[in-house]
Amino acid sequence: MLIDFGGVKEDVTTRKEFTLAHAKKVLKKETIAVIGYGVQGPAQALNMRDNGFNVIIGLRAGSKDAWKRAEKDGWKKGENLFTTEEAAERGTIIQYLVSDAAQKAYWPTLKKYLKDGDALYFSHGFSITYKELTKVVPPANVDVMLVAPKGSGTSVRRNFLAGVGINASWAVFQDYTGNATERCKAVGIALGAGYLFPTTFEKEVYSDLTGERGVLMGALAGIMEAQYEVLRKNGHSPAEAFNETVEELTQSLIRLVDENGMDWMYANCSATAQRGALDWKPKFKKATLPVFKELYARVKSGDETKRVLRSTGGADYKQQLEKELKEIRESEMWRAGAASRSLRPNVPESQRVKSTKGTEGRGHN
Repeated sequence: MLIDFGGVKEDVTTRKEFTLAHAKKVLKKETIAVIGYGVQGPAQALNMRDNGFNVIIGLRAGSKDAWKRAEKDGWKKGENLFTTEEAAERGTIIQYLVSDAAQKAYWPTLKKYLKDGDALYFSHGFSITYKELTKVVPPANVDVMLVAPKGSGTSVRRNFLAGVGINASWAVFQDYTGNATERCKAVGIALGAGYLFPTTFEKEVYSDLTGERGVLMGALAGIMEAQYEVLRKNGHSPAEAFNETVEELTQSLIRLVDENGMDWMYANCSATAQRGALDWKPKFKKATLPVFKELYARVKSGDETKRVLRSTGGADYKQQLEKELKEIRESEMWRAGAASRSLRPNVPESQRVKSTKGTEGRGHN
């Protein structure tokens, strides 16, 4: 279906034209082996299982936490829960959903279990695009495809349970069977994507790494911290600074943007707010545009990939990550945020304020 995206027509696949029934027909003889149960794995596996597809899970033998989580979600050892090697051997579509660093480390083992005509599936273009660094080079006798939901695993699952889907991009890197496109789109529909838009492995990883470091996570967090700091240093209370920086954005304004666009949000704010936002928007664009250009250049050159593999592949990465997240969690701004969330009427008593002791949410990929 051709859709006009701001004057550019793109071929988008919707659930009306590529139905769930058709996806089941395409995948009726397939066994989808989900390797990894961290961020994207649980959401995609559970959504496909709930939609009636043949899904199995593959986990490292020593990953006790992942096994416990999988069993809690209803996967049964020996029935649809196996070691990574057993699952890869049984599967015909191998969803490689461990972290990027783990994909590099485990690849020499996984590739031994890929059979003629299998499909190797990714939700990120990282390992294939930067194959010189990851050494992930698929054999010529398998399909290689990608479906990348535009949201965290938590959101993929929540939206599915709410009866809506998160949009996803799709790409085929290698079409050995001649049926890779159908297999790829069928998996996208199976996991509950709202609609599917085409990309390439390279474009997916370039846009994704830029987005995560930029507007979606890095830039957003940095801008929030800067505004909060200015307000606090000028005598505003933590409650006021947090509400003007985060709470109003997440609970009000961004929902208007989601509903009907940025101009709609502006139109539903005061004249003073409109004028100020329109006047200062160009200043923020001018200030940040050089940063985004530098960021994209680093992504395209592979510098960011080198940094990711070096950092996340370290033995002490989880400890270092928790240290950095703890610093954010225990900062005044986010302790103020915990207090603010606890006062929302729809937050159960059991989840109030004490949530400051644990990390919230999961990563995008």
